[in-house]
Amino acid sequence: MKYFSLPRPGAGLVLGERDVPEPGPGQVLVRLRGWAVNARDLMIVKGFYPKPVKPDVVPLSDGAGEVVAVGDGVRAWTTGDRVAATYFPDWLSGPGTPEKTADDLAGTLDGVLAEYAVFAEDALVGVPAHLDYAEAATLPSAGVTAWRAVVEEGRLVPGQTVLTLGSGGLSTFALQFAALGGAHVVSTSSSDEKLERLRELGATQTLNHATTPEWGAAVAELTGGGVDHVVDVGGGGTIGQSVIAARYGGHVSVAGVLTHEGGADPILVLVKQLTLRGLTNASRETFQAMNRAVEHTGLRPVIDRRYAFDEVEEALKHLESGSHIGKVVLESD
Repeated sequence: MKYFSLPRPGAGLVLGERDVPEPGPGQVLVRLRGWAVNARDLMIVKGFYPKPVKPDVVPLSDGAGEVVAVGDGVRAWTTGDRVAATYFPDWLSGPGTPEKTADDLAGTLDGVLAEYAVFAEDALVGVPAHLDYAEAATLPSAGVTAWRAVVEEGRLVPGQTVLTLGSGGLSTFALQFAALGGAHVVSTSSSDEKLERLRELGATQTLNHATTPEWGAAVAELTGGGVDHVVDVGGGGTIGQSVIAARYGGHVSVAGVLTHEGGADPILVLVKQLTLRGLTNASRETFQAMNRAVEHTGLRPVIDRRYAFDEVEEALKHLESGSHIGKVVLESD
């Protein structure tokens, strides 16, 4: 089987071959058919990721495929089942803890950029039947984190207002989930062409943050005092404006850190009595809840471009360009 590894951060990906692994007791062998790339993958490959990464790690955390063999004692899965891997294999349910989040795919553990991989029985979830493998591969990181921000932690109520930033995978999922939940969604981008696409996906109002640098105040004015929820993916460079955009008593989810400079005024957080919540990925239980909603509504992830398995370098370059809307994926026959 073919697989990619990263000898050390910044060294570049290496394509290799090795025997197909065999599942041990309680394990499942999956033939991976779809993969999605994330900003985190770029950070790991380039050597900028702040958390531990094992030597010779197999990259990418997001993959989906079919079960081809199971080890002794496995009851949850049979050959032919369509599954996706969970980002935190040990976080099955409940709140996150240091123990549950100590190991993550493509970090302390090998990821999924391989034709076959072995997973623990309870480190997999079934995927919605209407999605192809590449679409299903977009769910483990961007989908689950957006669902947690909007639904699980945000506790969205129909009629509320939600602000999403940009057109990346997490933001487009947040827009879709918020629109499905009956929210009035405001979306920003630096591209008028992208803003048009975001309106097609359900944004009620859009704002070009390149031509409106003080977009926080502009959003507050558009919404008559600020939004109920902000899904912030920019980090230091956007959090200050996100705080301005939120209403008094509003909720700001920090779900990504694309920039480090800048920050929020703590006085404004205090005066506006905001809830500022940092979010990572979530539990297997959350993943399953999201999948039920995706299947029930027929939601389809936004795919910007599809590449072949061995075109991962091109896929990462396209992601890094920032020209995409939604997710960049890999797929195989």
